[in-house]
Amino acid sequence: MHQDATAGLPATTRGAVAIIANRRGELLLHLRDDLPGIAWPGHWSVLGGGCDPGEEPAAAIVRELDGEAGLDGDGLSELFEIRDEHGSGQLITFFSAAWNGDEAELPLSEGVKLQFFAPKDLEFRTIPPFIRDGITRYLATRPA
Repeated sequence: MHQDATAGLPATTRGAVAIIANRRGELLLHLRDDLPGIAWPGHWSVLGGGCDPGEEPAAAIVRELDGEAGLDGDGLSELFEIRDEHGSGQLITFFSAAWNGDEAELPLSEGVKLQFFAPKDLEFRTIPPFIRDGITRYLATRPA
């Protein structure tokens, strides 16, 4: 009988986020609620969240986009993974997508607001370090 080397170890909790850009190259950011008990309260982040038990990141991001902002998740591309070392500890899968609508018309179900920002305007925003790292990696590989 084969023994699993990870038996008895806690499963890595996972999450998924989406970097959503419009045709002008702006990125859609989500201002998180400033509430105790949530990861990164009062920070600007990208849409996403934790995976439910047994849920794959690709399914989680579709669920989160629909649940948080009424977005359908069409055209998502998986990018890379980064661990949220200073927050939830989750291994986060980053996805990218394009969307060209008016963010003010999205039905925001949690958080304070959604807003598109030009990449140059992100420098002085309060953004979780792992999200900033993901955005930097995404921008470095994006066609000019």
